[in-house]
Amino acid sequence: MNAMSYKGYAARVEYDAHDRIFVGHLAGIRDIVGFHGSSVEELEKAFQEAVDDYLAACVKLGQHPNKPASGKMLLRVSPEVHSAAIMVAESEGKSLNQWAAHVIAEAAHCC
Repeated sequence: MNAMSYKGYAARVEYDAHDRIFVGHLAGIRDIVGFHGSSVEELEKAFQEAVDDYLAACVKLGQHPNKPASGKMLLRVSPEVHSAAIMVAESEGKSLNQWAAHVIAEAAHCC
């Protein structure tokens, strides 16, 4: 699985061997928005059109385009990972929450 991005939106892309096309779906939105293309160029164009059309539809419907997020996350990890994360956070002079928020934001290429 591969990903692409445009205007802050991302999509996951897969290859459909039966139809011999690339198929993508926008990620992180309430609705299901798909697109496809038989070449990388077609796929990129279709993706950008899908994002633009989705944003226009949201404006027309008066809805916010992103999934709402509370900002709270619950993660389950092994006790070993939890312990190691606490040690790294403390060694950087941060709380576990501050450290994890920074690492997640960095990994998500965000903020």
